[in-house]
Amino acid sequence: MAKGKAKGPKEKTITLKTAKNSIRVSFDGGLRLDLSKMGITTFPKCILKLTDVNELDLSRNMIKKIPSSIEKFEKLRWLDLHSNQLEDLPEAIGTLQNLAYLNICNNKLTTKNLPEKLILLKNLRVLNLGLNCLDSIPTTLGSLKELREIGLFDNALTTIPKSVKNLPKLKKLNAERNPFPDSTKQEEQDDSIKHKETLHLVQEKDLCSSCLKMCRGERDKLNELKNMTPSPSKKPSFSLLLTPNSSAKDNQEEWRVRGEHP
Repeated sequence: MAKGKAKGPKEKTITLKTAKNSIRVSFDGGLRLDLSKMGITTFPKCILKLTDVNELDLSRNMIKKIPSSIEKFEKLRWLDLHSNQLEDLPEAIGTLQNLAYLNICNNKLTTKNLPEKLILLKNLRVLNLGLNCLDSIPTTLGSLKELREIGLFDNALTTIPKSVKNLPKLKKLNAERNPFPDSTKQEEQDDSIKHKETLHLVQEKDLCSSCLKMCRGERDKLNELKNMTPSPSKKPSFSLLLTPNSSAKDNQEEWRVRGEHP
């Protein structure tokens, strides 16, 4: 008797009761629904009755699609979808105006399938797109002026738009392990060096009183050190000697004379 095809892992059904029992109070007092690592393969429709949560964690599952109904989670500030099987995201994700954190790392997202309305998330501070299949980054992401951190590591990127690199509040951009050409790497190094060189070029009038006092104190210490250190070009003086070795010379002359007249 022929054996049937091997069955895949059985999908775990998430009931409304299970979902309610997975709600916790987050550190800032919000409601967090944590359904991570539960073997979910499809977005559980029952959680659409729990749209008052502020944080939603569906990470480390096997979800392939996020429905447009995600827009019902209007209070979401934190959405974690990393380590799933997502190939695209719905345009409706752009309606989540309160979203500050979005992690879609370690999926199967391509540049083509990134939703255009991602740029509507004006309050987004952290965006993780690492470990996907991105070959470019839309220049329009430069309109997300509140971004502090962007993860772009482990993709197929050859360049990063200046509109993204120059975001006003950006503190961390992780783009490691991408096939950047050497010229791009050198350009990024030069930009970094230029930034460091101009970082401290400020006028005294632009400093607060405490910073100005500290800078003046450091400057005074530096001047003291300069005054204490003798100049290399200045010859040492010997006030008590005619020449540096005059005493030794006189002693040698005395012994020479004695040797000639025993």
